[in-house]
Amino acid sequence: MKNTIAFVLCIYIVSSCSEKKTQIKDDFIIAHGQMPNITRDKDNAIHLVYGNGDSIMYASSTDNGSTFSRPSLISNLAGVYSFAMRGPQIACTDTGIVVTACSKSGNIYSFFKNNGANWMQGKNVNDVDTIAKEGLMALGADGVNAFAVWLDLRGNHRNKIYGAQSTDAGKTWSKNIMVYTSPDTTVCECCKPSVVVKGDHIYVMFRNQLQGNRDLYITESGDGGNTFSDAKKLGNGNWKLNGCPMDGGGLAVDDKGEVHTVWRRESKIYTAIQAMPEMEIGEGKGCTMDIVNNKNVYAWVENGSVVIVKPQGQKVVIGKGSQPVLKAVDDEHILCVWENEKHIHAAVIKL
Repeated sequence: MKNTIAFVLCIYIVSSCSEKKTQIKDDFIIAHGQMPNITRDKDNAIHLVYGNGDSIMYASSTDNGSTFSRPSLISNLAGVYSFAMRGPQIACTDTGIVVTACSKSGNIYSFFKNNGANWMQGKNVNDVDTIAKEGLMALGADGVNAFAVWLDLRGNHRNKIYGAQSTDAGKTWSKNIMVYTSPDTTVCECCKPSVVVKGDHIYVMFRNQLQGNRDLYITESGDGGNTFSDAKKLGNGNWKLNGCPMDGGGLAVDDKGEVHTVWRRESKIYTAIQAMPEMEIGEGKGCTMDIVNNKNVYAWVENGSVVIVKPQGQKVVIGKGSQPVLKAVDDEHILCVWENEKHIHAAVIKL
């Protein structure tokens, strides 16, 4: 019943969305770079990671994203991925900040920073060498638990979803576990997976490839990532495509444990609560979402511009670019970072 009420509310918000768009003028450039990713720590500081050539760069904000520190170097990594959904990932545990990054060699590197100390390199996330050739991965954390997921070629040179846990803020990683293997050759080869960690619960969303259909699936673990449930398809429709859409979607989990998703099928953007029918909310690509004060906020790229849809349905154009990432900064504002012409942009949006 709770799911039904929540989804009816979602339908109301989306259907009331006006096609009239608001253009904001107060975005700013943080740095030169690509593929930004952000997280928020328990003290509400914002942490940003991005790539710039072979450099993995970091900046932070202590004023809810209004300003950022001067960027600093985490590490130089030859051939590090920082394009086309492939870029460094960042998450915060109770004891520090974790960054993962993949290079063209197919290895996933880990870096950590505790209590104001300098960045240090941890052990590699992957325990079999050079198996993450696609460079598509995601990272989440909550409490002391961090969990990474990625596309993995081990065994038969076909992409599967693998994962690993760290309980020491990225210094070491657990034995890798198979999260999902497609019974039909491979998962979608160039769509980034998503992961959310809530205590010992881990939620993973990925684009599958079954009988030619490139649809989104979700699986979850209740034991810290030791075992995962059977993967379940999102939505009722299918996207039969002889190719890769390079569009992984977004995932968020509310305080009640309800799983909210946003994803692309053909040119349309859909949202769905797990086990509920999907609802079309717009057109575009590169979609993502976050939950602010128990309300969903969405972002995607439409006609070359990044747009945000507020909980009331108002669509806001925040600037030219791609690869938007959202993070709630308080109950009334959300931060969006994105890239445009190899610069990292940011804007704080009042909801």
